[in-house]
Order: sequence, then structure tokens, then C-alpha cells
Amino acid sequence: MTDTFRSRVRDFLAANDPGPPPKDPAGRLQWQRDWAALLVDEGFAAPSWPREWGGMELSLADQVVYHEEFAKVKRPAHPGPGIMVVGPTIIKHGTDSQRRRFLRPGLRGDIIWVQGFSEPEAGSDLPGLRTRAERDGDHYVVSGQKIWITNARNADWLFALVRTGTVESRQHGISYLLIDMSTPGVTVRPLRDMTGNSLFGEIFLDDVRVPVDNRVGAENDGWRIARTSLGHERSTAGVAQGMRYRRIVNELHSLARELGRSSDPRIRQQLAAIEVDVRLIILNNTRTLSTVLAGSEPGPVSSIGRLMFTEFEKRLHELAVDLIGAPATLAPTDPHSVQRGRWVTGFLATRASTIGAGTAEIQRNTIAEQVLGLPRDEVSTH
Repeated sequence: MTDTFRSRVRDFLAANDPGPPPKDPAGRLQWQRDWAALLVDEGFAAPSWPREWGGMELSLADQVVYHEEFAKVKRPAHPGPGIMVVGPTIIKHGTDSQRRRFLRPGLRGDIIWVQGFSEPEAGSDLPGLRTRAERDGDHYVVSGQKIWITNARNADWLFALVRTGTVESRQHGISYLLIDMSTPGVTVRPLRDMTGNSLFGEIFLDDVRVPVDNRVGAENDGWRIARTSLGHERSTAGVAQGMRYRRIVNELHSLARELGRSSDPRIRQQLAAIEVDVRLIILNNTRTLSTVLAGSEPGPVSSIGRLMFTEFEKRLHELAVDLIGAPATLAPTDPHSVQRGRWVTGFLATRASTIGAGTAEIQRNTIAEQVLGLPRDEVSTH
């Protein structure tokens, strides 16, 4: 079916171009909701999800085709990444009531989901989180703080890891809760980053009452649930990531030519190194996917891919800024900026890529201990 399906995806994308998202936050949010609703209505949302919950239920091979074609034309497979994490979690571990209530509205963009895992004192050491959920009848009373929440200011619902056991129980005393952001006691504060944007935010929870029915899975089993919620979605989406990097590297080559730097021996050597990197990323993605196609889980090997992605993004944008030279200091709004400051904005944004969602050091510990079988690091959280 793969060739026929590829044609279907191409025809859909050719007939449905949402255009670039608006710059203003409100316009961008509506653009995301409209695109998400169109994907659901036309049957092109959530390639790995069961059909009964709004997905396409594709084979892994067709999932790869789907992500490849969307990446080629710079269209998001889904504009709301939150639902693509919490959705598979609810499908696998949630109740039928939770599936009916949250899955299709999340896919359509009617509910904007955000992830609440990290805390001020529990980032890389996530099992040490302290946001507390105390049982009170058929509710939990939740108090604590979550930080570095992507898209926090637009969130309708938060999926969060909370402490239901003792602090000493670490990952064995964590539960997975779904929290309505309109509940009294929830406060959002934007966090401005180096690019001048407020993509991130922090969320304060002060005696927030959450129904026990909003817990996913058993009490104190949230850590296992959070760690097993991605699986195949990561491996197939990784193919799209590789293709996106391939396209950006090609654009970097074009930038070097436009700026008259492509004949500089030093620049040529750096471009060659970036070319090697992107080919290795694509090769590793293919290897991971082959593991999944053979019926196995990618497991800790996926940490290799994440480490490669994050460090590659930094090197890529460092080279772009080197190519641009002094104009790289200009703001994106300056008429003399190169490509409206695209590369410089990327340079600033990727400073955090080896920190967020698990630092590069944590990824190296995972690779060393779980892939290479080296002795456990005494300070490792894995």
C-alpha cells in the first residue's frame, strides 16, 4: 500500500496548504487549531492511533511515508505536540471514559495540552519531584510548581507527574494526573527566553482540586506510565526529523553560496562535517526504525538519536552564524538582517537543546549504562 498511500498524502498536501503561521500569538494559535481540525476531518491525523480514537491506524511503513511527505513540504504532522505525547499515554494506560473525553478533542485542537514534568529542583533529577498530591475523598489536592512548560500560556489542560508517595520513594511514589488549567488555584507565568519570546512558562498549583478520575493508571505508577508512553511514535517521527535536517543542511549550503563563502577551505570543511552528521542521523533513524519493524522496542538506543539531534542542531546554527558574520548581531526585525534573523534565532534557541527534556549528560549516562553496559554512574538518575 505504501506507494498508493504516498500518492494520497501528496494529493492531500497539495490541496491543503494552510500557509505560514501568523506572527501574533493569537493568530498563530487559531492557525494551529484550524490545521489540526482539518487533519482530523480529512482523516490525516495521528498516523499510529487506532481509528476509533480519531487516528489512521497505519502500518509502520506507511507511518514513515506520512512523516516523510509532511516534512518535505514543511507542514506539521500535528501542530500541538502535547496531544501527541499524552494521547498515546491515554490510549495505552487510560480508561475508556478518559479516551472518549480527551482524545478526539485533543487531536482537533479543541483542547491544548501541555506537559508538566520538570520542577525548579527536579529537572534532570526528575524522580526527585516535589509537587504534592494529597488524597481527599474522590479528589487530589495538588500543590507545587512546574517550570519550562512549552506553550503554557495557551494551555487548556496539563498532564503532570505528581508526588503521591514519600519523597524518599522517588520514582515509585509518582502518579500521572490530568489537570484542567481553569481550576481555581492554577496560575501561569510566562518565561522570556534569549530570543525575546515567551514560548515557555511556569505553572503554580495552589491547593488545586483534581478528580481521582483524572489519574491515568494506578496511584504511584506514573513514572512507568510516563516512560512507556512514546514507543513507535518516536521512531517513525524520527524519520521526519532526519528529513527536516536534510532540508535545513541543503539550505545552509545555499546560504554559503549566497554569501560567497562556499569556496573558503575552512567553511568547506565545516560544511562537510555537517553533511556527515546529517547522514549519520538519518542512518541511526533507519536503524531504530528497523528495530521497531522487527517487532522490538527501540529502548535506550533512542537516547543515541536524541543526543545526536540536540548536539547537531547547535553545531548547525553555530556554523550558520559563522557564515553570516557581523550581520548575525542584527535583530530579526532589522531590514538588514539575513533571512529575517532566522539562523540567529535558531542559534539562540538551540542553546537549550542539550538541556531540555533530559540533558546531554543524562543521555550519555543512559547510553553508557543501558546500551554499552558500563558500570552505573553513582550520581545517575537512571
